[in-house]
This record gives sequence, structure tokens and C-alpha cells, in this order.
Amino acid sequence: MSAKAPPQVPCPTCKKLITYSKDNTWRPFCSERCKLIDLGEWASEGHKIAGKPAYDEMMSEDLERWTSSDSKH
Repeated sequence: MSAKAPPQVPCPTCKKLITYSKDNTWRPFCSERCKLIDLGEWASEGHKIAGKPAYDEMMSEDLERWTSSDSKH
């Protein structure tokens, strides 16, 4: 029985085909450069997850708790 070859997948940043295996330090990216480009996109909100931001709701609830506890003092 032979071992299956690791799959080839496109790098999410540059689309270069790479071998998806434990031997690839940057998987699913082809390089550190592509990994950092992707990280920068998330940090600058170039990539977003669809839906209502959870932090807006949390901040509103926290504000309500904070203002109600202040009025008791």
C-alpha cells in the first residue's frame, strides 16, 4: 500500500500551486511574504467576515452596565 501524495493547493495570496504538507512551513501560503500580505489585509480590514460585528453589541451592553452601576453610587 503506497502513501498518498500531499494535495496541491493554490496559495491564497499569489495563487501559485504549492504542496500542502507539514514540510511546507508557510502552508497554506507559499512563502512568508504571502503570509504577511494576507495578515496585512486582515489588519487593514481588506478581508472581512460577513455579518454584524459582535463588538458593537458588546460595547453597547458594557456601556449600559457601566452607566447603570455609576448611577447607583
